[in-house]
Amino acid sequence: MTIWWKRFNLKYPMIQAPMAGSTPPAFVAASCEAGILGSLGAGYMTADKTRAAVQEIKKRTDRPFSVNLFVPENPVRDGAEIGAAHEALAPYRRELGLADELPALSASEFDGQVRVLIEEKVPVVSFTFGLPGEGTVQGLKSAGAFLIGTATTPEEADAAARAGMDAVVLQGKEAGGHRGSFLGEDRFMKLADLLAETGVSIPVIAAGGIHDAETAGGALAAGASAVQVGTALLVSEESGAHPLHKQAILDSGEGDTVLTRAFSGKNARGVSNRFIREMAVAPIAPYPVQNDLTKPIRAEAGKRGDSGLLSLWAGENGWRNEGGPLAEIVRRLAAGLGSGD
Repeated sequence: MTIWWKRFNLKYPMIQAPMAGSTPPAFVAASCEAGILGSLGAGYMTADKTRAAVQEIKKRTDRPFSVNLFVPENPVRDGAEIGAAHEALAPYRRELGLADELPALSASEFDGQVRVLIEEKVPVVSFTFGLPGEGTVQGLKSAGAFLIGTATTPEEADAAARAGMDAVVLQGKEAGGHRGSFLGEDRFMKLADLLAETGVSIPVIAAGGIHDAETAGGALAAGASAVQVGTALLVSEESGAHPLHKQAILDSGEGDTVLTRAFSGKNARGVSNRFIREMAVAPIAPYPVQNDLTKPIRAEAGKRGDSGLLSLWAGENGWRNEGGPLAEIVRRLAAGLGSGD
């Protein structure tokens, strides 16, 4: 049986994690050119911006790439809850000189994005925060797409297989950024336990804590078909992360990351900073409303060079990483992967 990643002519069984907001087309293309599967994190994009980014990637590389979408959750938007969360952020708006009115709340363009990916014949499509419906799966597969789900528990991996995914990313608790959980309470399983306890017929891809050749090779030895790498590539020269974000990861120490809902309303792992600490007991709106409420604060903080108010997503092993050219980082990681056979 053909190993799934070899059909895409990858040099290494490795995926560049689709870190929404930090994966501009140039970074995705550079990942592809380095011999791995580059991924566009399109979760926050409109359908039109998704199309523009996909077309830009195609101009930069002729290699296969992936696009990741956020499956919409459609939470109940309680006015009082949103108002309380908005008021809790007032001190930061005043500090930064921002307007006090409620920002526009976003709406998912998932269905439009799916149409774009079908029309553009994107070869690999991955999903986070849930699983697409049968019609979406059939439409994308009819266009030739290879589909990848995200799971944080064995039960979610089972659901991904039943939904028609061709492979599933197993996201250990060590991973940076947002948790992809969608069935019940997140159990925050370690990657090693998740790999050991998951038994599905589709290939599994290991994510969380992959930072060097040893951890990459260990994941394959534990049964993964490939690894998905985020933080180690986020600090590369080509990544679209804010320079303050990269530096915070490189300057961090062991144990400096925490799980927080403060920035987006959904659990995510990042380097602890002032905002996370001060918002620990504040009212927080559900995802994605909280993300909309904090977006102006994060944007202005970035302009002012204030990392204390930025979301500094990073995995537990982020402190172990080194910066440098992306291709060099990939080579260091790939030393533990062998041929993937």
